[in-house]
Amino acid sequence: MHMKKSKLEQLLTETHRDAFLWARQCCRFDDERAKDVLQTVYLKVWDGQAHYKGEAAFKTWLFSVIRFTALEHLRGEKLMHILPAELPMEEMEVHNDQDCEQLLLKLPQRQREVLLLVFYHQHTLAEVADILAIGLGSVRTHYQRGKDKLKELLTKEVRHE
Repeated sequence: MHMKKSKLEQLLTETHRDAFLWARQCCRFDDERAKDVLQTVYLKVWDGQAHYKGEAAFKTWLFSVIRFTALEHLRGEKLMHILPAELPMEEMEVHNDQDCEQLLLKLPQRQREVLLLVFYHQHTLAEVADILAIGLGSVRTHYQRGKDKLKELLTKEVRHE
């Protein structure tokens, strides 16, 4: 599926806020790194390095590209590019809930990713499997373990207050 630039621009604009929030979560809540990752993703998409084939929803596909780009970036690759002026990152409001973020960071990475995609970004478990490029059974396991671990952590937090 070869997409016209105008349609691609429209889809990127519509998913921009969610894409930034997912990039931020993939970068362990580091806003600056998330901006760099998202800039790289947009250039990959715009230049045709990442091809949307229509096999999944656009947002599901984009989240997968963001995740893999964040992994590349976190491995130390310096991928700095300029964002298009139409999608300014500086003006985007992100509410920092430090306690929630710290709690989520206590979960293993895969459990955290699954829970964020399901509860925060409202993806189905099947979509999460596509985004993370793992089997549906693994997603279900991480989902259940993540919920159990989060419940355990929340119970500990309540007891300490």
